[in-house]
Amino acid sequence: YYTHGRIGPYVVEAPMVLGHEASGTVVDIGAGVTGFRVGDRVCMEPGIPDLSSRSAKLGQYNVDPAVRFWATPPVHGVLTPFVVHPAAFTFKLPDNVSFAEGAMVEPFAIGMQAASRARITPGDVAAVIGAGPIGIMVALAALAGGCSRVYISDFSAEKLKIAGQYAGIIPVDLKREGYAAVIARETAGWGADVVFEASGSARAYDGIFDLVRPGGTLVLVGLPVDRVGFDVAAACSRE
Repeated sequence: YYTHGRIGPYVVEAPMVLGHEASGTVVDIGAGVTGFRVGDRVCMEPGIPDLSSRSAKLGQYNVDPAVRFWATPPVHGVLTPFVVHPAAFTFKLPDNVSFAEGAMVEPFAIGMQAASRARITPGDVAAVIGAGPIGIMVALAALAGGCSRVYISDFSAEKLKIAGQYAGIIPVDLKREGYAAVIARETAGWGADVVFEASGSARAYDGIFDLVRPGGTLVLVGLPVDRVGFDVAAACSRE
């Protein structure tokens, strides 16, 4: 796999190792490491910040400008036999948690962060745009945070089928019906208390405030590649 970067009039191709989330078995430890031993089953946090930075000292190391993430150019990912990683960002897995589930801890942490930012009130109705891995993790975190039900939308029937396996998550196929119409119908025209944008699609921003109730909350999770249009007037009118 290759990542392409343009420098001046030239195009540079550099090999890029993929892999952003990971779990595995400890095969060796450094001399100063305590709390781990060879054979431990672990998962790892993919971002390593500067622990002496202002962000880290404020407890917000995830937004440290110097953070280095696996599989984010020029940093390689973890689809390799072995990885060296700081103990501070490595976590033991209980025996009842599989390696696959361990690798999903980081995506679920994104969902938990989004849910905490939403300031959910018990019983809230949530809408999630995008039923990819992150969208489903956001939906599950919203339920765990107190939402009574979560409507999740996508164009992919396969993704929606996976999302719909969880109690409390209602899939909405955008190829069959409009999302705003569904939310309006299911909330008696009031709108969702919390809307999470987790698709990263620029198209999701068209009419996004039609989903949110007056005084509701919109949490942006997805990362669009290009700039998007943002209806400031609609945001202000809904507060």
